[in-house]
Amino acid sequence: MNELVSVKPRKQRKLLYKGDKRLRHKLLGASLSDKLREKYGVRTIPVKNGDTVRISRGDFSGIEGKITEVNTEKGRLIIEGVTREKVSGTSTKVSIHASKVEVINLNTSDKWRMQKLEKGKKPSEPKKESKEKSENQ
Repeated sequence: MNELVSVKPRKQRKLLYKGDKRLRHKLLGASLSDKLREKYGVRTIPVKNGDTVRISRGDFSGIEGKITEVNTEKGRLIIEGVTREKVSGTSTKVSIHASKVEVINLNTSDKWRMQKLEKGKKPSEPKKESKEKSENQ
């Protein structure tokens, strides 16, 4: 166990609330769909405005929509079509935690983000062929 990291809940909450912008952005990561996971070789990615996500937990599970707002201070996402009706009859947006969604389509307008994903690709087919050749010899 790492001695520099505390397991106490109080200190974990403090880290979340007082953490810097970089840490909060990293904690806003969501898992990729199976198709995207296979394509890019990455399991999770920090979410951005314009990503299409599917909610996997809670009252709104199964709903798909684009991310319209990312709130790094609260660690929540605002997704199109996810609203709740108030007692007064008006509708309000509902925020969803990033860990409760699955990214099904990426916003490809950010060149740096796409370069980083392409760089992380894992070649899987050539390794299989080399194993088969060594077995045949």
